[in-house]
Amino acid sequence: MKRLINRVLAATVLSILVLSIGLGVAQSDLSGTTVSIFGAFTDPSEVGGFNDGFAMLEEQTGVDVVYEGSSDFEILVNTRVEAGDPPDIACFPQPGLMNRFADDIVDPTTFLSTDYLTTQYNPAWLDMARATDGSGKVLGVWTRVVVKSLVWYNPQRFDDFGYDIPETWDELIELTQQIVDDGGVPWSVSMESGSATGWVGTDWIEDILLRITSLDNYDAWTVPANAADRLLFNSEEVRQAWELMGQILLNPDYVLGGTDRIIGVRFFDTGVPVVQGDAFMTKMGSFMPPWLGEEILAQIEIAPDGDLWYFVFPPIDAAYGTPVLTSGDVCSAFSDRPEVRAVMELMTKAEFLKPGIENGVFLSPHNDQNLDWYPSDTRGLGDILLTADSFRFDGGDLQPGVVGAGSFWQGVVDYVQGTKDLDSILNDIDASWPN
Repeated sequence: MKRLINRVLAATVLSILVLSIGLGVAQSDLSGTTVSIFGAFTDPSEVGGFNDGFAMLEEQTGVDVVYEGSSDFEILVNTRVEAGDPPDIACFPQPGLMNRFADDIVDPTTFLSTDYLTTQYNPAWLDMARATDGSGKVLGVWTRVVVKSLVWYNPQRFDDFGYDIPETWDELIELTQQIVDDGGVPWSVSMESGSATGWVGTDWIEDILLRITSLDNYDAWTVPANAADRLLFNSEEVRQAWELMGQILLNPDYVLGGTDRIIGVRFFDTGVPVVQGDAFMTKMGSFMPPWLGEEILAQIEIAPDGDLWYFVFPPIDAAYGTPVLTSGDVCSAFSDRPEVRAVMELMTKAEFLKPGIENGVFLSPHNDQNLDWYPSDTRGLGDILLTADSFRFDGGDLQPGVVGAGSFWQGVVDYVQGTKDLDSILNDIDASWPN
């Protein structure tokens, strides 16, 4: 009943928005039209939240929005576009993949003003949706997102030992050593992910790099405008990021089970030792709590004074602040019809994500979101997204696949296992970059 009431209220609010926004996009009668959306997520709770958002527009305009998800999204979307049969809208989990189809995508600024979009999003989101060919073309609009720049910890155990939340990298290292001195294990780190083993470590490197060099350098490392501008893996900046990660991951006293466990235990279990009291902290994105499983979740409290909570991965060099590393879905239009424009416009509003936000499955990048929509355990994450100075997307997901989903992952494995020296690792990754 509560869910039904929320949907009715949401539909009423959207009705007011649709009739009053004055952008010339949303239509009062789109009956008989259909908009197809293709995406990579298939989890029932996520699909349900997505469809609930469209239900509001469907009721007001008569448009029928049909979402299809597939775990083979990358392969299938490429096949469909090349065959001349793209979906009306594709929601890409990787901006790099979106950029492959820049010539086929409808720029949303042809029907949504730039002034409007800058009221809805932090400028960094718009930058991350632009084509990387230098044209400045906007290729999509952001919907649900993930915060990766988090350290999860056990507040009860912190309180038992009188530990404070570290506000800098130096304080984080000092806390790590203090936990060891007190007889504890500071970190739970696990990376096993089949052929993708190592991706967890790439998140560490990306977050650290954002905190020791400029955003321009980060961009030159991930999506260089041309080969001459590329920041190499074997550069001083990127090398330092690996070495700082190594201060924690390569110290057997700092990581539960020593470095051997890092590669051998599946990443889904990274938070379990924290809530069970075997380790104090783990670095993982906002998507981690559901991995604990229903049985554990039923026995713990996710709260600032509970069994699991988070703090933002701390700054390292004050000059570069605390950017937020993120991932998420950016949705691009391949068709230019009134009903497609209406759906694209809806996705620029936090109201679209409200059902999923209330159910605890979505975080919004939109400036018009209301933090009161969030359950107590995710409200702080919404606040991070509203107040951060800047954002950058997961670097490995932006790099060519043979690097970001290949040699980079393998390099992390080699680094943690000690099977290669850092020079060889970084040179090997650079050599794998496509010409």
